[in-house]
Amino acid sequence: MNLETLSHMLYENTMAVLITGFIALVLFLFLLQRVVRVRQLLKQVKADAAQQVAEAHKQLETERRALEVAAKEQILQTRQKIEQELAEQRSEAEKTRRRLEQREDTLDKRQVELDQLSKDIAAGQEQLAQQREQLEDAIGEQIEELERIGTLSRGEARQELLRQVNDELRQERLQLIQRSQQQAEEQAERTARNTIAQAIQRCAVDHTTETTVSVVQLTNDDMKGRIIGREGRNIRHFEELTGVDLIVDDTPEAVVLSAFDPVRREVARIALEHLIQDGRIHPGRIEEMLEKARQTIEGRIREAGEATSLETGVTGLHPEIIRLLGKLQFRTSFGQNVLRHSVEVSHLAGAMAGEIGARVPLARRAGLLHDLGKAVDFEREGTHAQIGAEITRTHGEHEDVVHAVAAHHGEVDLESIEAALVQAADAISASRPGARRETLENYLKRLESLESIGMGFEGVKKVYAIHAGREIRVLVKPEEIDDLVAYELARNMASRIEQEMDYPGEIRVTVIRETRAVEYAK
Repeated sequence: MNLETLSHMLYENTMAVLITGFIALVLFLFLLQRVVRVRQLLKQVKADAAQQVAEAHKQLETERRALEVAAKEQILQTRQKIEQELAEQRSEAEKTRRRLEQREDTLDKRQVELDQLSKDIAAGQEQLAQQREQLEDAIGEQIEELERIGTLSRGEARQELLRQVNDELRQERLQLIQRSQQQAEEQAERTARNTIAQAIQRCAVDHTTETTVSVVQLTNDDMKGRIIGREGRNIRHFEELTGVDLIVDDTPEAVVLSAFDPVRREVARIALEHLIQDGRIHPGRIEEMLEKARQTIEGRIREAGEATSLETGVTGLHPEIIRLLGKLQFRTSFGQNVLRHSVEVSHLAGAMAGEIGARVPLARRAGLLHDLGKAVDFEREGTHAQIGAEITRTHGEHEDVVHAVAAHHGEVDLESIEAALVQAADAISASRPGARRETLENYLKRLESLESIGMGFEGVKKVYAIHAGREIRVLVKPEEIDDLVAYELARNMASRIEQEMDYPGEIRVTVIRETRAVEYAK
């Protein structure tokens, strides 16, 4: 092998190596580029995945907040519904309790009347038995006389005498009933000072539940969102500070304040109206407006209490009692303002005390303070009469005033004529026409029921319900109903009314039997 051939082979090997290296370099660069691109794609994929995860987290957070707001609204609505149902149940329970108390009072009085009537009947039966014996002796004598001097047989004479005796006994029974009634009237006249209130204390009416909400008008519906605040912050703070439920519903341009305490509700109403006018609603501003509203209400309470003291002429009251009297202007009972009712009772009790010679100042003072417990009965346990008696005793009132306050609903026995007068005046003020609400429909139904009950008895010609349903007058057919049956008819009609109707107070049944004799002179 020569040198040229060797050089040529070396050259070819060298070129082959170079070409192979070049190809390897190209392949390496291509692979390197692919690796870089793959890494870039991986980074892009990771970035996109991270962005999608962040967006998913954001969307989940938004949905979570929306669900929380919806859940809070649902909880608020459920709570309001439950509280409303509880309020209705408490109201119904209170009505039932009062109705039972009224029925118990009625039963007690009926029992006393029945005991007295039983005594009168027993005495009358004894007297009738004595008279019957006397009449039987007389009958025997008359029979013998008639047989001796007349032409009648013994049987005919006995029948004639029995007819006369029955007529006489019927007349004597009527006279006995009339005499018993007259004695009862005379006894009532002698004990009028102690029973003047009891004659009308049953005059109590059953009405709709008292108002527990206040409506606040808004300038526009956008204000509701500002009242609620971010995530309900403002409305929660407002309810916590006032103790009043703020109801924001679909009612256009209005929100509702609901609470049983009328003073708290009034404070919340004034503060909310000021916040709406101001436009700046946030927790700090809410506290400021509530404090101003409390000061305003406190001033109004003091002024109302002092004005009431001057109006009734009751002086020397403790400042706390004056303040509690002022709070009564925000309290209603069956639609009747308690403060005005207390003023009426004070005037009525004083007037009746003057008529019968009782202690006028004491009666007027007890009448004014008799419902004082209603100012704080939301805060204390017990009836308003018990609470009022405790308050008056604590602040140095006379013991007779304390007793009158405690006894004005019959929870304790009457021990003074002034207490009876306060009880009577309370019933008069509550039952006078217009004092408390009664729907026209219920009123007309009650009158129709009274008249239909009266017309259900035989011998009744016409029935009239008068005096707003407190009395019915029954006209009977004189040829079918005599005087004795008229008394029995009145008692039976009163018993049926008690059994079939639920009515306030008492209903008087008057049966009228009239005989007219008409003749013409020609």
